[in-house]
Amino acid sequence: MPVNLAAPDSASLLPIEGVRIGVTEAGIRKADRKDLTVVLLDEGCSVSGVFTSNRFCAAPVQICRENLDAAGRVRALLINTGNANAGTGQDGLRRARNTCVALASLLDIQEAQILPFSTGVIMEPLPDERIIAGLPAAIADASPNHWLRAAEGIMTTDTVAKGFSTTTDIGGKQISVTGISKGAGMIRPNMATMLGFIATDACVDQSVLKQLSLRLAQGSFNRITVDGDTSTNDSLVVIASNKAGNVSITDLESPEGQSLQAAMLKVAIQLAQAIVRDGEGATKFITVTVEQGKTEDECCKVAYAIAHSPLVKTAFYASDPNLGRILAAVGYAGIDDLDQAGIDLFLDDVHVATGGGRNPQYQEEDGQRVMKQTEITVRVLLGRGAVSQTVWTCDFSHEYVTINADYRS
Repeated sequence: MPVNLAAPDSASLLPIEGVRIGVTEAGIRKADRKDLTVVLLDEGCSVSGVFTSNRFCAAPVQICRENLDAAGRVRALLINTGNANAGTGQDGLRRARNTCVALASLLDIQEAQILPFSTGVIMEPLPDERIIAGLPAAIADASPNHWLRAAEGIMTTDTVAKGFSTTTDIGGKQISVTGISKGAGMIRPNMATMLGFIATDACVDQSVLKQLSLRLAQGSFNRITVDGDTSTNDSLVVIASNKAGNVSITDLESPEGQSLQAAMLKVAIQLAQAIVRDGEGATKFITVTVEQGKTEDECCKVAYAIAHSPLVKTAFYASDPNLGRILAAVGYAGIDDLDQAGIDLFLDDVHVATGGGRNPQYQEEDGQRVMKQTEITVRVLLGRGAVSQTVWTCDFSHEYVTINADYRS
């Protein structure tokens, strides 16, 4: 069960003018499940994306990058679950392009105006004929109110759909933001095994949308980890439909740009945290904050060392305050001139370590009290500067092994 996370209500996910979504069952891997989604965009929408840093990236990631660089506006997204179309070579590229050609023909647009996305099992041929056969039904299902159906249609090992909305005021116009994501395993920054789609009706100049998408990724999806594995298919897409009537945002540092960024980052963080809360086999949601660092990079090194450590994560699962594991992770994070005498460690309100050793006032029962909670904050003070960074992770349970041992069956 996810950690303090419920599936969204359809009514809570706001429609975005200029965006319609259709979902169907194409039988891509399993029968009787939503597995094919199309997102149809009105002419004039602006689109940008951020993708996996894995050099063995999937065929759809390669095509998305090509099509975003091509002239002309994106008019549709094509998303399938059940098959990642990764590790499939030239045949995978051919099959992905076949699906784009088919959708372009049905919508009377150009192939390069379509962005394909896939998630699921790696190194299996994409059943492009099933996707193509399912496209008419997906198009016929298209509606502005189908965000929840799409959130359900992109799930793999997720146990609940993930979606959030918010509104803000920009220049006297109410702006809506809605986003969905999927992901539960093979999750690590840069980015995680996830798909994320966030749309707003705000008017945003295409020239700043790339910068906005990078900032959203850096502040949310690039701050989560479940198991330390960087996937082949990670994609975050940001859409501005330009329908709200506000003066077009051309500078993210302007008051209007900052308001939009804050609203969209709010949704992105909720989506990213939902992925961790629904991490495969997760029983606890853990916030790791590293403070008093010299640089953002060294704070992140320490935070990820803690968040990736199997020994730390299994200790949290067992509610075992074996907190030397956290100090060990701080020590091997890669800060060569780190002075252990300047380090303090807290579990929520419990001061565990100071001056590089156990706090004389620390009692193990206090640590165990915190470790038994479903939500825990780890704070590490490096005593080196004024920079801080936060990442979110979860524990490792027996269920994580079970899920991944049986994933292909």
